[in-house]
Amino acid sequence: MQGRRVLLGVTGSIAAYKAAALARQLVRAGAEVRVVMTPLAKQFITPLTMATLSKHPILVEFFDPENGAWNSHISLGEWADCLLIAPATANTLAKMATGVADNLLLTTYLSARCEVVVAPAMDLDMYAHAATQANLATLAARGVRIVEPAEGELASGLQGKGRMAEPETIAAFLADLFTEKKKLTGRRFVVTAGATIEPIDPVRFLSNHSSGKMGYAIAGALARCGAHVTLVSGRTALATPPGVERIDVLSAEEMYRAAVAAFDGADGAVMCAAVADYTPETVADRKLEKGEGGMAIRLKRTRDIAAELGRRKGGRLLVGFALETHDEAAHAEAKLARKNLDFIVLNSLRDAGACFRGDTNKVTLIDRAGREELPLLTKREVAERIAGRIAALVGSAERNAPAEAPVEGGDR
Repeated sequence: MQGRRVLLGVTGSIAAYKAAALARQLVRAGAEVRVVMTPLAKQFITPLTMATLSKHPILVEFFDPENGAWNSHISLGEWADCLLIAPATANTLAKMATGVADNLLLTTYLSARCEVVVAPAMDLDMYAHAATQANLATLAARGVRIVEPAEGELASGLQGKGRMAEPETIAAFLADLFTEKKKLTGRRFVVTAGATIEPIDPVRFLSNHSSGKMGYAIAGALARCGAHVTLVSGRTALATPPGVERIDVLSAEEMYRAAVAAFDGADGAVMCAAVADYTPETVADRKLEKGEGGMAIRLKRTRDIAAELGRRKGGRLLVGFALETHDEAAHAEAKLARKNLDFIVLNSLRDAGACFRGDTNKVTLIDRAGREELPLLTKREVAERIAGRIAALVGSAERNAPAEAPVEGGDR
């Protein structure tokens, strides 16, 4: 926890008294703690108490009515390594799930790029209610970490699940999270993402439906694990993940050159981009005018990025993707061997929710030892699984020997 920046959100629950002990534990562990309270939280614990323990002024309102000083929720979200909301009431969880932004804490949540952790606290019937469970499921699907409430005596006098986890449990959860996230410190990775664009003339081009979301999620997950990440990106509408160096390219040839150059100094690469297999043999220097009848465009093969990195990899790690519509596993396993990959991530367009541009994905991780089929997850969660497998492989003292050098060709 040393040097970690934790933004502690406190909401209006009787469990708010535990936030004082939690803040103290985090500070003692070496974290820098700043506190944002909802207006109702002040009815349960005073800002003076939290300010004394956190060693920072407490933020409640958007601005100070005495002098007009603005409390920027954007700056708070950028400052934090983790936004921890403890206690998190049913009301706050519902607003988080539906995007309501009616106080400083909620606007900070919507602006945060860091890890978000919530520790729910409420009566057992409120916690068990279908609406609360649906909201928690929604937040979990978006990558919010949940510290499960404990069972025991509640403020209502009832016995059941709903007590906020003890400060020691929450502090340990954060410590584990920060430790988990830095397994790749000092490592360098290349990630390719997005679609390439193959020009026909100055106006038209050949491309595909890739949004780049999966590759960007992987780049972000590797960066959160401590890696230095170079993201070689085709055209997308996505923001660069925090801590990631981005190189923009358009064509398959540009992506080939950028990826090969970046790989020279890297410990591994993840080939997630949807790279064109073919490109026009010639590109017109002016717009091709519409004429009568059809038009024929002669195409040539592009250079295979994954295969080239497979030839160069030595003992480094290389991960590929396979998007298939039929005979999925057979095609993916052939690609795994042909391109000298350590493992391959298989998508099937036949799986609901595993489509282009969406926020979910359903994949199977395949290596030479077997297959691991994952359920339908958010792309962020899939990225976390992939980053975790990469960290385990990089940290292993006994890596499999490289496969036989691949041959040119094949789909990607």
